[in-house]
Amino acid sequence: MAGIQEADCVEIKVPCKPEYVGVVRLAILGVANRMGFSFDDVEDIRLAVGEVCAAAVERAKKNNRQNTDIVVRSCIADDRLTIDILDNAGRREELPADFNIDSDPRGIADLLITILVNEVNIIGNDEGTKVSLVKYAS
Repeated sequence: MAGIQEADCVEIKVPCKPEYVGVVRLAILGVANRMGFSFDDVEDIRLAVGEVCAAAVERAKKNNRQNTDIVVRSCIADDRLTIDILDNAGRREELPADFNIDSDPRGIADLLITILVNEVNIIGNDEGTKVSLVKYAS
């Protein structure tokens, strides 16, 4: 894509509250459209980002950290869109080895995210989580 450089990044910071997940999804819609993704790819990206943000909101509520923020940084390159989603919502619980997707909705969301984008990387600690999503251009 002509005119797009590795440094073309958009960052948005919103309160870690459910009413702002839609704001993030709309921002990502604009960024993904800028890359020229297909309608289906744009919707996949938007859904994946929304799921990650919704999980952060749930964790913040569970950990009594609703007064924190979610930071979403989207970087456009010629061949991919990289989205980093950072929160301070507390530790992200790992799914147990005997996890059953039918009984734990967290697993369904995680599975959905991995289907919607090309790469997912999750790094968590006691303070919060960083989720990196990558979607390659066709």
